[in-house]
Amino acid sequence: MIAKLTGRLDSSSAGHAVIDVGGVGYLVEASARTLDALGPIGGDVTIHTEMLVGEDFLRLLGFAKAEERDWFRLLTSVQGVGAKVALAILSALEIGDLQRALASGDSAMIARANGVGPKLAQRITHELKDKAGALGGIAGSNPSVSATSGPLGDAVTALTGLGFKPGEAGAAVAAASEELGSDASLDALVRTALKKAAK
Repeated sequence: MIAKLTGRLDSSSAGHAVIDVGGVGYLVEASARTLDALGPIGGDVTIHTEMLVGEDFLRLLGFAKAEERDWFRLLTSVQGVGAKVALAILSALEIGDLQRALASGDSAMIARANGVGPKLAQRITHELKDKAGALGGIAGSNPSVSATSGPLGDAVTALTGLGFKPGEAGAAVAAASEELGSDASLDALVRTALKKAAK
């Protein structure tokens, strides 16, 4: 949806924006990160939306990136995670950090978000651990790492072929790539990723 930002109400974990689409104002709920990314009031914005429909409500949620919307959908697939909690998680953690936390089983990082207790964080980590590597690239902070991207993708495939889960393989390859640099060979990536995955 392409619109004009006409107002904003921020909070630490999420908030609302008012966007004007062809003269009609829409109240959009969004994560704090999306609100920060929208820019100044009065400016043109592109926002990815998700509509929640219930018996007595319609809620429009907005996301600065399609990837954030995909993560919202994934998070809300977990029992006990509603829109408010999912937005709080997306406000507290960068997508790359969220993905690494899930891939490594770090529920304490997920529990940093407002409204997420240790038990819920453990459930989120347990249910989404295997899906972390497949969504939005292997690591949000390194968009060049994906299931089909040259040596990085080949390294992930090699690790999954050795029995590692996609999330574990993706996190290990992303860490290896950060350590070795973007011009690392496939052999070096696989060797370093295996060391990281074994820790």
